[in-house]
This record gives sequence, structure tokens and C-alpha cells, in this order.
Amino acid sequence: GRYIAGTFPDAKIGLLYQNDDAGKATLSGLKTGLGARTAQIVSELNYSVGDPTIDSQIVQMKLAGADVVFVECTPKFAAQAIKKVGELGWKPQMILPAVSNSVGSVLTPAGLENSVGIVTGAFLKDPGDPRWADDPGMKAWREWMKSYNASADPADIFNVTGYTMAQIMELVLQRAGNDLTRANLMKQAQSFKDVELPMLLPGIRLNTSAEQVTPIRQLQMARFNGKSWELFGDVIGE
Repeated sequence: GRYIAGTFPDAKIGLLYQNDDAGKATLSGLKTGLGARTAQIVSELNYSVGDPTIDSQIVQMKLAGADVVFVECTPKFAAQAIKKVGELGWKPQMILPAVSNSVGSVLTPAGLENSVGIVTGAFLKDPGDPRWADDPGMKAWREWMKSYNASADPADIFNVTGYTMAQIMELVLQRAGNDLTRANLMKQAQSFKDVELPMLLPGIRLNTSAEQVTPIRQLQMARFNGKSWELFGDVIGE
């Protein structure tokens, strides 16, 4: 939301979100970031997980004149949206959420040629980005993949997500020691202070408290170049 407001001050905004609590919560956060720019929303549509396609919603957003489109969709529907936009010959600035920015699971099925120029918010190192080729954290992750997840696609960033979430849980268990009560596990999970992990982007740290239990509240914008995500700008967020 902040990125759209600051980069596209005259944008006609289209929003597509999943009609459930998670989708509505993300929509609310986006509007908070947009601030006064919410008045520039020309199309706000949703879909249900049981829908076969979201083609009609994409067509409606195009007809509404949207030129910046935030596709708050899970991977299957995000891929459908990108593909349909390409089929229509439509050229809005598309923005994807972090949950649906996998090159292997989303952009490749949608067509890499359709995905060039799409923007996303990232918090993890992308295995397809050559800048991390010699990064110690990336090297350790690749070795782990070879040993424990060899059949999985190394281009799929969801494998990085699972690895990182498991590391967070490992930290909780280490800090809990022998006291594995629910109360102590919750206490430890809510006591992170500027914790760095090897596959988080530089500058992104875990911070939690009893009042704020979401561990990752920062991201960096990235643009797809046809092969990988290219980071740009500074880390934004709390």
C-alpha cells in the first residue's frame, strides 16, 4: 500500500483478494498503507477457493480501467491472474503478495513472458537470484536441500519459506529448554528481539512481543526480470 501510494500517485487501483479472513486482513492492511489513496480504487473484487477460475474478475478490472493491480491471491489463482492478463494483452502494473511470488510455482506456470515487470514484496533470499550464489546462508540451504529434500524444486521459494519457519521453531524450542509447557513456548515465541536468520534478506529481523506476535513485519520490493526477482529500494516496514 505504501509502495503504490508513493510510486503511483495517480493510479487507478484494482484489488483482487480471497474471500476469507486472511484475504480480508491483507486487504485491510493494504488500505492502511494506501491511506488517502484508497479513493483511487476503481475495482475491488474477491474470489472463493472453490472457484474454477478468476478470469471474469480480471476482465472486470480491465474494464474498470485499473492500471495498478494488486493480486492478493494464493499461488493457483495468482498464476491464473497473470496468465489471463497476458491473454488480454493488458499491461497494468501487477503486484503480488509474498505468498505467491514463487518463480517455480507461480510465474513459470503463468508464463515467464507474462510475468516480466511484476512487482512483489520479499523477505526471503530467492534461490534464483544470482546475487546469492556465494552467500553462506544460501550455500547451507542448498546442502540441506540435497540431503533432506532432494526431490523438491530448488527454484521454488516455498522451500526457503519452510526451512526458515522451521528455524524459527527451532529457536523457540532451544530457548524453552526443558520447560516445554504451552505457557513457556508462547513466552519464547513472543520474545524475539532483532533476530537474524540466514535466509532472511539483509536488514530483515524477527521481532515479537506479547502485543505483536507476527515475527516478520518488514519487506523489500522486488521486480521480476524474466528470470529472477531484482530487489530495489530500502527495507520497509517496522
